[in-house]
Amino acid sequence: MKNLWSDEEAKNYKTDLELRVYTSNLLGRSDELVLHGGGNTSVKTVLDGEEILLVKGSGWDLLSIKAEGFAPVKMSTLLEMAKLEKLSDSDMVSGQKAAMIDKTAPNPSVEAILHALIPYKVVDHTHADAVVTISNSKTGLDNIKKVYPNFLIVPYVMPGFILARTIYEMTKGLDWDTIEGIILHNHGIFTFDDDAKRSYDKMIDAVTCAEEFLEENAKLELISKTPVEFNIDQLKEKVGAEFINVNQSDLALTYASQDDLRSKVTRGVLTPEHIIRTKRHPLVLEDENIATALDSYKSEYKKYFEKFSKDEIMLDANPKYAVIKGFGIVSFGKTQKEADVINDVIEHTMTAVLRADKLGGYESISLKDSFEMEYWELEQAKLAKAV
Repeated sequence: MKNLWSDEEAKNYKTDLELRVYTSNLLGRSDELVLHGGGNTSVKTVLDGEEILLVKGSGWDLLSIKAEGFAPVKMSTLLEMAKLEKLSDSDMVSGQKAAMIDKTAPNPSVEAILHALIPYKVVDHTHADAVVTISNSKTGLDNIKKVYPNFLIVPYVMPGFILARTIYEMTKGLDWDTIEGIILHNHGIFTFDDDAKRSYDKMIDAVTCAEEFLEENAKLELISKTPVEFNIDQLKEKVGAEFINVNQSDLALTYASQDDLRSKVTRGVLTPEHIIRTKRHPLVLEDENIATALDSYKSEYKKYFEKFSKDEIMLDANPKYAVIKGFGIVSFGKTQKEADVINDVIEHTMTAVLRADKLGGYESISLKDSFEMEYWELEQAKLAKAV
């Protein structure tokens, strides 16, 4: 993986926050590391005699984040929150906001407590494709241990407070100097250091290890073929999509031409937050009627919702994208940007699924975990406000 650090460019940045912005932007320049708001970064500093965590604010993208995109939160409050046995996401968000020394700053990332727990000045977190590709396979845990023998490896748990609390418990008594980073199974990777460049270098080096492992053990092989005919206008009308993105690249055609297509393309998301954009499963169209397939999709989604729901409000049951046998991938959106963003996410998922199948089979988080992420309390709060 290419290291984008430039000594010449870095000379323009002197303060902790300026360097934090610079290396955050570097991470954001690599789609293989983060996509569309994914990942988060932080730097610890002292302001007016108090230790403060400057952590990526909600709604900002690492590619374009600026100094004002970082939320300043009191470290002492975050570290006390980590000791709590339980904390709802809404209480966590309100507690973090109350601990901000600038109330006009954006809300802190939901991973702010975890960033505070890591006892290094600079913390980087990405959803690197290569890492989650290895992790999301049936041999994932064994292979992750081989590639990262000196990393703390954390089984999948819900992001936010539960993840921070899990790592708080796992690292009690740990000499942090004995680990090189953290792998979150089915989720992503953390690197850290007291120097911004070294933390960034560690991320690039660690992800390069995963890429080399995949190149040796799961090389991507694509076919080149002519797409079959398909009535795209009818699909757009049936789904009620205002905008679509049609992907007929070699990758999309390889993915959509697999044998046993339905079972191959309905095995879940690459990293948990993608489910908010794509849902767990696409609409799969093989030979059947579009209307029949869509009715079946909505019926299955309703069953999934009823199986795991408590008091949540069901989201729109329509698919976010379709995999069409021999034709390619079609993503749906209320805007062209939304359809294009979904396509970007699926591009990375397709590559990961095809490669993970060469490691024994692709395997994402469970249905239950998928539901908890899709219907995360914070997302439900947004939905309730809109009703």
